[in-house]
Amino acid sequence: MHESVPRYCLVGQVRPDRLDEYRRRHAEVWPELLNALKDAGWRQYSLFLGTDGLLVGYVEADDLAAAQAAVEATEVNAAWQREMSDLFAGLDGQPPDQNWRLLDEVFNLDDQLAAARSGPDARPTEPGKDR
Repeated sequence: MHESVPRYCLVGQVRPDRLDEYRRRHAEVWPELLNALKDAGWRQYSLFLGTDGLLVGYVEADDLAAAQAAVEATEVNAAWQREMSDLFAGLDGQPPDQNWRLLDEVFNLDDQLAAARSGPDARPTEPGKDR
């Protein structure tokens, strides 16, 4: 049986006039912060940045709220968030890591393939065809 890994997608907004600075700083994230994220349970963490400043994060964690709380409790994270805050739009006084918007996952290829392999009743019908 296939067990799904908890996956999360988060979005934020980098100021369009600060994109180059955001990219530069994330090319050299502090090793202490990298370790804090790992120790807090963040896995497969990636950030994607659009030319309009749209920031999309992907992370796997057993419990995202617990992983976020654990890293938020570190001094290195507080320092990083202070350094990053001027690069973001619409924070309303919050640090960037508390301003993420969580998106719902609506499709995952591996999950659907696993469901299709588990039996004909679990297999989605083809478009335009009845079961």
